[in-house]
Amino acid sequence: MVSPPELPPEPRREPILTLPGALTAYIGLLAIVHVVWSALPPDLEYWTIETFGFIPKRYDPSLLTATFPGGGGAKVWTFVTYSLLHANLSHIGFNVLWLLPFGSAVARRFGAFRFFLFMAVTAVAGAAAHLVTHEHSIAPMIGASASVSGAMAAAIRFAFVRGSFLSFRGNDADAAAQVPALSLMRALQNPRVLAFLAIWFGINIIFGMGSVAVGAESGSVAWQAHIGGFMAGLVLFSLFDPVPRPPRDAASASSGGADRVP
Repeated sequence: MVSPPELPPEPRREPILTLPGALTAYIGLLAIVHVVWSALPPDLEYWTIETFGFIPKRYDPSLLTATFPGGGGAKVWTFVTYSLLHANLSHIGFNVLWLLPFGSAVARRFGAFRFFLFMAVTAVAGAAAHLVTHEHSIAPMIGASASVSGAMAAAIRFAFVRGSFLSFRGNDADAAAQVPALSLMRALQNPRVLAFLAIWFGINIIFGMGSVAVGAESGSVAWQAHIGGFMAGLVLFSLFDPVPRPPRDAASASSGGADRVP
């Protein structure tokens, strides 16, 4: 009696709602930093903000380096470290809420190393935008919103493509994260992407007129940093994307043309 040949094992399908390890580690890092910072006495708490928060006035050439804690080194590391600090639970919770759908898609596509590097680069872009628009401000900026905005921008480069996260087809997260992305030109011709951009910029401008609690004080929302991180994520996405673009898309981009978006 001949037994039937064994069928190859069915590939594992990762549910859409499962968080990738890189995003879990990133959220865990934010939580640990917040818990440790919140446990500090008030004098060390504010010293931490001044040392690791982003303060535009720190870059005023007329001031001595020793004016702010951290010296010359803080002029470098605060471009990233500010994004790890949050004012309160609602601040960190709001950022994590947006990270769950968009950060999950990007982390699954980029992998851990690219994802963490991408979040750092978009944090730098957000700090740079804040520095340009708040040149003499002494108020420290903290929060991961610029990086979160960058992740949102990166996600829309592929999330609307058929078979991906926002196309409402299938539930395999790994497959959804590997669909070829739209070129920047094609993305800016996609009606759904354009609608997302209009809503995102509108919300940021509206909320930029409000305020957010920073410790026991009130500070304005750094919406310019959000835009800086978002634009960096949108434009620099291709430098981090490990998934090759289809040949016709590359040819269209090089010739200046654009195919219709499916």
